Amino acid sequence: QLQASGGGLVQAGGSLRLSCAASGRTFSRNRMGWFRQAPGKEREFVAAIDWSGSSTSIANSVKGRFTISRNNAKNTVFLQMNSLKPEDTAVYYCAASTIDSPFPREYDYWGQGTKVTVSS
Repeated sequence: QLQASGGGLVQAGGSLRLSCAASGRTFSRNRMGWFRQAPGKEREFVAAIDWSGSSTSIANSVKGRFTISRNNAKNTVFLQMNSLKPEDTAVYYCAASTIDSPFPREYDYWGQGTKVTVSS
């Protein structure tokens, strides 16, 4: 129901834009989040946006470089990633929740993930 795309290989300092498209149901009233998981590490919060798009939360590790946005008419959420660093390398997942939380366990729907690799 959630399909993440836009990952790939990019050099440090470059940019990528991830998309998360919903199908089968609308998530226009859900809080949407992006998480990432690097090899051997736990899944971590990256960013989240409320249903209206007026309120966002960004992890300190990516603040000032990543931006989250959404288009409810297209049932899509975006993660614009600029000034990428090798430590941003991970599989990125989009997810939907009914509450404001940075914890993966609070998210009910998950996409399959898209891999981002940042080379130095």
